[in-house]
Amino acid sequence: MSTEATVGASLRAWRERRRLTQLELALESGISTRHLSFVETGRSQPGRQTVLRIAEELDVPYRERNRLLLAAGHAPAFPERSLEDPELEPVRRALDLILRRHEPYPAIVVDRAWNVVAANGPVVALVDAVGADAAMLEPPINALRVVFHPDGLGSLIPDLAGWRAFFRDRLERQRSVSGDDEVAALIDELDSYPLPEPTGESGADPQATGTLGPVRMRSPFGGELAFFGMFAIFDTPFEVTTSELAIELLFPADEPTAELLKSVPAAEPFRLGQ
Repeated sequence: MSTEATVGASLRAWRERRRLTQLELALESGISTRHLSFVETGRSQPGRQTVLRIAEELDVPYRERNRLLLAAGHAPAFPERSLEDPELEPVRRALDLILRRHEPYPAIVVDRAWNVVAANGPVVALVDAVGADAAMLEPPINALRVVFHPDGLGSLIPDLAGWRAFFRDRLERQRSVSGDDEVAALIDELDSYPLPEPTGESGADPQATGTLGPVRMRSPFGGELAFFGMFAIFDTPFEVTTSELAIELLFPADEPTAELLKSVPAAEPFRLGQ
């Protein structure tokens, strides 16, 4: 959401995105419908607490709450720090612990646009073994680009078409909730990739069945890998950067995958800025 937009127009856009009427939002926020109407039409400039109260009810992301406050002439409420900031040392320790303890299984940390913030050794070893285009691995490294680009891990996924469609729908839901321009740009990028026809080697197309089974891929070390994933976020974020981080943990879906991962060559983990 652009900071150049008026706060009223921005709040109205967020309300419509959440499919709420003015009356519903006014009741939930504890303000009058008349006042909310005046705010949305620009006839009234909302106070700081009013903006924060409405944004809370609309579940607006912290980054966008700061932009709403700036548009209303108020100072941002939520700090935004680099992950290397001393204040976020406990966050870094928590992420490093999770990634390290998850080995030999792959795990990554991504930001709101799926750019890789950190990755453990097995992820680095798998990507290195594929020999992905060097330009694809220049920061910011985008996880979905590395997975779905035909010159990346996508070359190893038999049902690339089905899985790309599944994740595209996931991104569409994310964009509809967040209104994030970077997510919209990522959707456009995925749409631009050439797409092979599904081979059927990995079973039913998840889009056709509505059932998400393991992601299967040919291993660059020989054999086949099968994974299911777990997506985790911080449930008590205290600033913008932390609120936008997510951890993707991959687990072996069968015993051969678990055994194969034990033999993946050791690799140094990745963390942005190191």
